[in-house]
Amino acid sequence: MAVSVRDVAAAASVSVGTVSNVLNRPDKVASETVARVHAAIAELGFVRNDAARQLRAGKSRSIGMVVLDVGNPFFTDVARGAEDRAAEAGLALLLGNSDEKAEREATYLDLFEEQRVAGVLITPVGEDLTRLDRLRRNGTPTVLVDHQADRDGFASVAVDDVAGGYLAVRHLLDTGRRHIAFVGGPRTLRQVVDRLAGARRAIAEVPGALLELVGTDALTVLQGRSAGATLRERDVTRRPEAVFAANDLLAMGVLQALTMVGDIRVPHDIALIGYDDIAFAQAAVVPLSSIRQPAALIGYTAVDLMLQASDPETDAAGESQKVLFQPELVVRESTSPAST
Repeated sequence: MAVSVRDVAAAASVSVGTVSNVLNRPDKVASETVARVHAAIAELGFVRNDAARQLRAGKSRSIGMVVLDVGNPFFTDVARGAEDRAAEAGLALLLGNSDEKAEREATYLDLFEEQRVAGVLITPVGEDLTRLDRLRRNGTPTVLVDHQADRDGFASVAVDDVAGGYLAVRHLLDTGRRHIAFVGGPRTLRQVVDRLAGARRAIAEVPGALLELVGTDALTVLQGRSAGATLRERDVTRRPEAVFAANDLLAMGVLQALTMVGDIRVPHDIALIGYDDIAFAQAAVVPLSSIRQPAALIGYTAVDLMLQASDPETDAAGESQKVLFQPELVVRESTSPAST
């Protein structure tokens, strides 16, 4: 049975209130009494219920974070950056995986609200931010992560995905490819929509260039493998010359599907570029070109914005800040020029 404050008070021959003062306001208690209470704590092995104390005080030392897919190394790196900044501030990070499902996202938000977390960091599944509005109105600072805020009231930190999509497809066009497939989905995800918009902007600059869409239900290796198999089964005259995958997991699945039979060579027959530049991209059997995002910095910055929004002296600035990083093109073997 757990040792309670009452047990400590009885062992030290003091009141429960005195034990509470020793734990929270020791300067108000005589040094001899403090020593006696600490001796009783050590003898009984008492551990204070800090979580309950924080809930009674109406605040917590935890931050809630919800990401789209904790199995995606990009989001793992984002969470690591957030965890590092939270630790610097004496806070703990609670990580939830929405799995790109709105109902699962809502479950985590309800849980975090019940726990009275110090703030919420979230990569939302869709564009409906009604539930997040309620969190803010109830006093929980909320920061959008890897998602640009289109209106005031929400702080956000993201990468310019329109610029990233443009960089990816412009690179493929510059290598001589003209028929390009965009592999990605679902279209409810802001990241997919923005990367596709950037791809279309690049295509519009080159007369005769064609962008076709190959939809997926999720941003996973399995979905990429399915999309790649669809392309592989086409007649050679109908295959695209290049593929822009909405993230690296999709790109790796496409790569597996295109090369598993052995009659399609990447990049000689079909070039391939992904997005995020996760560690596995460089280690793939054909090293993948990708669009790099500063994942850890995104997470670190998100906690910074949350802390600013929590500070009475800077909350107005913290709630309105929208940090937008620029993506970087990383060229590897999978997009070697078509002539090689």
